[in-house]
Amino acid sequence: MAPKGLRLLPLTLMFLLLQAATANPRHENVIDRCWRGRGNWAANRQRLAVCSVGFAGKMRQNRGAGVTPYTVTDPSDDPVRPRPGTLRYGATVLPGKVWITFQRDMHIRLAQPLFVKSFTAIDGRGADVHIAGGAGIVLYEVNNVIIHGLQVHGVRAQPAGRVVRPGGAVQTVDVGDGDAIRLVTSSKVWIDHNTLSRCEDGLLDVTLGSTDVTVSNNWFHDHDKVMLLGHDDGQLTDRRMRVTVAFNRFGPNVNQRMPRIRHGYAHVVNNFYDGWRDYAIGGSMGPSVKSQGNLFIASTPDSSNVTRRMPAGDAAGKEWHWHSVGDSFENGAFFHQMGSRVRPNYNRHQAFPAASSSVVRSLTKDAGALRCSARSAC
Repeated sequence: MAPKGLRLLPLTLMFLLLQAATANPRHENVIDRCWRGRGNWAANRQRLAVCSVGFAGKMRQNRGAGVTPYTVTDPSDDPVRPRPGTLRYGATVLPGKVWITFQRDMHIRLAQPLFVKSFTAIDGRGADVHIAGGAGIVLYEVNNVIIHGLQVHGVRAQPAGRVVRPGGAVQTVDVGDGDAIRLVTSSKVWIDHNTLSRCEDGLLDVTLGSTDVTVSNNWFHDHDKVMLLGHDDGQLTDRRMRVTVAFNRFGPNVNQRMPRIRHGYAHVVNNFYDGWRDYAIGGSMGPSVKSQGNLFIASTPDSSNVTRRMPAGDAAGKEWHWHSVGDSFENGAFFHQMGSRVRPNYNRHQAFPAASSSVVRSLTKDAGALRCSARSAC
C-alpha cells in the first residue's frame, strides 16, 4: 500500500514519463542516432551505410562481404602513378567496392582533382583528416559514393595537368575551378559530417544531371558561394535533380547559396542558418523547395530575407513552388513563399521524420567532421 498522501501513478503514465526521460536526451538527429551511440562503431564501420536518409536512400551497395577495406597510410599524392597507401590509390585505382579509412591524422594536398570511383566510401572517423591547399574532390559519372568525416579547406584551382581516372586511364584535365567537392552527372551520393570552408569557388556543387543526393551533418563556414544545385540555366538535365539538405550548419561568415537551386527539387530540413549577408536559399529556372523545420537567424535587418529569386521579378515565378513548413525565424528573418507545396515523395528507404525547429541547435551542434575515438562512442 502506498504511504498516506502519496498516490500511485497509473502504469501507462509511468511508462510515458520513463520513456520521455530516456528517449534521445541529446536530441540526436535520425542519422547520428543510428550509429554514434554504439561503442563498437569502429569494429563495424559499414553500419554507417544503412544510416543515410533522404534522396540518397540507404547506401547498402557500399557494404558487405565484397567490399575491400583499405587504409590510407601515406598522405602524399601522385596524380599520375598513385602509390599503394595513398588516398588516390584507394579512391581511384583500387578495383571493386572499397571502404577507405585513415591510419592516423594527416594533411593531404592533392596535386590534381581526386576522381572518386563508384562504390567507394571515404570514412575519416577516428582521424583528423584535412584535404587542403591543393585540388578538391570530383565525382564524375559515378554512383554509390559516401564521403564522411573530412575537413576540406583552402582548395584552389590547379594548372591543367595529367591525372589518373577511375578505370586506370591517365588524362589531361583543364584548369579546375577550386570547388571543395563537385558532383558531375553522378547519383546516389551521400555527403555527411564534413567541415568545408575557405575554398576558391564553391564548397559543394551538384551539377549536370546529378541526382539522388543527401547532404547532411556538414558544417559550412567562412565562405561566399556555399552550395550550388544545378549547373546553369540552360542545363535541362538538372530538371530531374533531387537533393536532401538536412541537419547541416551554415555559418558563421557565409554569404549566399545555402543552397542555390536551378530546375530541380530540394528538401531543406532541420538546418541551422547562423546568419548570411546576401541570401540563404536562392534559385532560378523554377526549382521546387520544401523548407522544413529550419532555424534562420538573419545577420542584419538588411539581409533578413531568407530567399532570393533570380532574376528578381521573374515572370515565371508564378510557376515556382517554394514553401516554408515549421521553420523558425530570428532577428527579423523571413521567407518569401510562392506556388504550391510540393512533397519530396520519398520511398520507404529515403523517408525520415523532420524534427521541430525548436531543437535544431541541438540536432546540428555536432555538424562537421567529428573527433572520434575507436575505443568509445563517437
